[in-house]
Amino acid sequence: MELYFSDRFFSAGTTDIMNEEGASVGTMDLESMLSASLSVYNSENALRFSGKFRVFSGKWEVLDGSGFEIGVLRARMSFFSKRYEYDAGSRGIYQIESPAFSNEYVILDENEAEIATFQKVSGWFEAGAFRLTNQSTLLDSYELIAVVMGVHSIQKAASNAAT
Repeated sequence: MELYFSDRFFSAGTTDIMNEEGASVGTMDLESMLSASLSVYNSENALRFSGKFRVFSGKWEVLDGSGFEIGVLRARMSFFSKRYEYDAGSRGIYQIESPAFSNEYVILDENEAEIATFQKVSGWFEAGAFRLTNQSTLLDSYELIAVVMGVHSIQKAASNAAT
């Protein structure tokens, strides 16, 4: 399944999630400019997943529609690439990797098999827009949207801390 979604320039408000035909298949609510948190809804407007930073931590929590934590995303130390780890509990630990100056990421399972990819498809001065391609049977595409936006939020937080 291939989905398209985007951050908003001021990081607040609702944006559509679209399939490869351009039809809306859900929405993403970027809940506040002051705190990095989001909610992902399906086409019936039912809350599927949400994401937010843990208090006083650089780790991004992914919660299901009932508010239970189902995974934790964290940055991994790397010198020549961008690396993240998504711990989905009993469903496995997934590695998210990208070469240093690339906007293309691959998500690997514990056997190092590619289960999904995502690319930042927006321009240099635009808000982040992403294309997600999911082949996983264990991770829902809406869950992966929360993970992708977690990667994006971790990068924005690191960039803001550096300035």
